Amino acid sequence: MARFDLTDFEWSVIEPLLPNKPRGVARVDDRRVLNGIFWRLRTGAPWADIPARYGPHTTCVNRFNRWRKAGVWDRLLQAVSKAYDGDIVMIDSSSIRVHQHAANTQKKMSDPVAWVARGAA
Repeated sequence: MARFDLTDFEWSVIEPLLPNKPRGVARVDDRRVLNGIFWRLRTGAPWADIPARYGPHTTCVNRFNRWRKAGVWDRLLQAVSKAYDGDIVMIDSSSIRVHQHAANTQKKMSDPVAWVARGAA
């Protein structure tokens, strides 16, 4: 089990909510596919770079898209949040590097109040 894979508790909450298609070709293990999807979302890597231990990357991307259209992800998030009594904290942040020439320059800003006062005079 990798560091960020689903715990047994989380899996017990999620498993009953997953779509089940009993006919046709046997499905790839849902838990393994979910862990692959979470790996991709966490790292931001391309779908094709999902490690082989999570199964075929095409299965991961197809299930992600199919479940997104079916609203499965909303149900999973609500169920896991409820199971943790709403004690889940999510942080979303972005960091953007500034070009080396822009990082140390002085900003040329005039006083906007003085500009307005001069224009009114």
